[in-house]
Amino acid sequence: MYTIGQVAEMFDLPASTLRYYDKQGLFPGLERTSGIRRFSDTELEALRVIECLKKAGMEIKDIRQFMEWCAEGPSTYPQRKAMFEDRKAHMESEIAHMNRALDMLKYKCWFYEQAIKDGSEDRLRASIPDSLPGDIREAYENAHR
Repeated sequence: MYTIGQVAEMFDLPASTLRYYDKQGLFPGLERTSGIRRFSDTELEALRVIECLKKAGMEIKDIRQFMEWCAEGPSTYPQRKAMFEDRKAHMESEIAHMNRALDMLKYKCWFYEQAIKDGSEDRLRASIPDSLPGDIREAYENAHR
């Protein structure tokens, strides 16, 4: 069993966040000893899932729904799976958007490195996109989709 301070340190979260999660019903089986929260390995695993879902952009109300489904048992497996599939698709879309932004940055870094060497953008502008080096051309094309 772990104290709220220990869990806060383990997860690099403020204790107030853990209290908030508890008040929102995200730790339904959380034990208390003389009013002090005691986190077990079950709550630690729940917290790992909560933090993953938060990073994936899920709202607390939806995370609470997931926790309620968990408490209901195996009959909610389809709903839980659908929730994770939806989040996975959301994250894959976000990653694709971020990769396009990263490719634009790669292209622009290369572009200005060359412009500095040339002292001008003229040669570069004439080479877009057909004469770009392979990896830079791929980054350019992905960034301009």
